[in-house]
Amino acid sequence: MWDAAIAGFSLGLSLIVAIGAQNAFVLRQGLRRAFVLEVALLCALSDATLIAIGVAGFATLADVMPALLPWFRWGGVVFLLAYGARSFLAAWRGGEALEATGAASGNGAGSAVSRWKTLATCAALTFFNPHVYLDTVALTGSISTRYAPHELAFGVGAVIASFTFFFSLAYGARLLAPLFARPAAWRVLDVLIGAVMWAIAAGLILGA
Repeated sequence: MWDAAIAGFSLGLSLIVAIGAQNAFVLRQGLRRAFVLEVALLCALSDATLIAIGVAGFATLADVMPALLPWFRWGGVVFLLAYGARSFLAAWRGGEALEATGAASGNGAGSAVSRWKTLATCAALTFFNPHVYLDTVALTGSISTRYAPHELAFGVGAVIASFTFFFSLAYGARLLAPLFARPAAWRVLDVLIGAVMWAIAAGLILGA
């Protein structure tokens, strides 16, 4: 069970830390200290919901149509290998950095309107991104079947990774921003992400 939870946490964290519009938005809100709790909670709960749908859906599919599982497993292997290769390539190329600036806000008149506008923007960045469904529903759900009968532990691990990342990014923004404004930091992170992806892919291959 613990192996499943750790694998879910590792996969979830590896998928979510890539540079993207959603992460940049969360970082910016953290720097501005504007609606930090609401934004982090919305992102984490959205991820948790999609992960639950993926894990529950693929667990049910495994019971109804077990012959499909090898296809999903090998599809996951291909995706993980490609994702890992992309991370290694990004590390080799370098030049990426995450920037977010802005003055403190979120207080005074109009803050309620700003709050809903902020949350609406955050929701759009989350749910209008097609990759979020591939990562949380399809990939996480299909790989969870590899850890049957501990799919729930795998899903919980992935959910914990989401909460850990988003709250760390939002509340630690002022500490993280100077670090990840440096391309060298993203090189190291991309190498780590690639290594985790390929390690998970190897586990799927060896367990096939």
